[in-house]
Amino acid sequence: MGTHYSHLSQTDRVAIQLLLQAGCSRRQIADKLGFSPSIICREVIRGKSSPTALARSYRAAPAQCRSVERRAAAGAARRKLGLDLKTPLWRTVLGGLRCRWSPEQIACRLREMKPASTAPACAPLAVSHETIYGAIYAMPRGTLRSELVELLRQSHKTRLPRSRGTERKARLPNMTSIALRPPEVAARIVPGHWEGDLIKGAMNRSSVGTLVERLSRYVMLVKLEGNTAEDILNGFRRRLKSVPESLRKTMTYDQGSEMAMHENLSADLNMDIFFCDPHSPWQRGSNENANGLDRRRASALEPPSTT
Repeated sequence: MGTHYSHLSQTDRVAIQLLLQAGCSRRQIADKLGFSPSIICREVIRGKSSPTALARSYRAAPAQCRSVERRAAAGAARRKLGLDLKTPLWRTVLGGLRCRWSPEQIACRLREMKPASTAPACAPLAVSHETIYGAIYAMPRGTLRSELVELLRQSHKTRLPRSRGTERKARLPNMTSIALRPPEVAARIVPGHWEGDLIKGAMNRSSVGTLVERLSRYVMLVKLEGNTAEDILNGFRRRLKSVPESLRKTMTYDQGSEMAMHENLSADLNMDIFFCDPHSPWQRGSNENANGLDRRRASALEPPSTT
């Protein structure tokens, strides 16, 4: 049976108990049940009668009861964040949002925080960014919900689905899919791999190109004369030629029509260009994040309206 990831069931726990009593090692049990050895090891440690007891003291029934209790407590903690706005955890999240932190940054900082000595033992010490998004959008419409949505970098009134239907648009000729991108790009282990995009102005009448180096997160803005494919070719070529050739290996872009002359750009710069899957902005996460920060800075510099 091949190794797979899954929650252990009551039947699995009974099998673990019987195999331990028969003298099987944890690795042998993992092979027989089709789980990874680390899953079996953690389960045996959690299910022993005491930390110093032998592995054979593992008992399936108490282990199953504790597993059910842990899952129920985890679900209650997530629901509590979305419903009870008086918890210390929610106040911490709220303070982070008002400091202009993204949900991802808040989740990371919460993981690094040490719990106070007076905190109850059952209080959750961390929360995922998805839970924060869910808590915001689960709120009833009102002033607080509107305020928190405005604090998000991509402040949509509702959460947008990752798949937006089956509409199709013309594909760019001779695109190279992101699936063929070298593994070193995704691993961010060497410099010289870029992500590109446009920030468009009102009514799409103007654009600014953005380039983000994946390892250092260095951002370059590209002055463009217009929005045509030729304008994008000239602007990106001019800006990237200021970068040493050893530091311009690849660029990842979306499937926007403005990159129709990507083959010319690739040939002029000796640089491979890869294209994301449709409706997959997270495949250029560094660039999307940088664009959001640039928009926020630009809005902060705008003079107040006189109307």
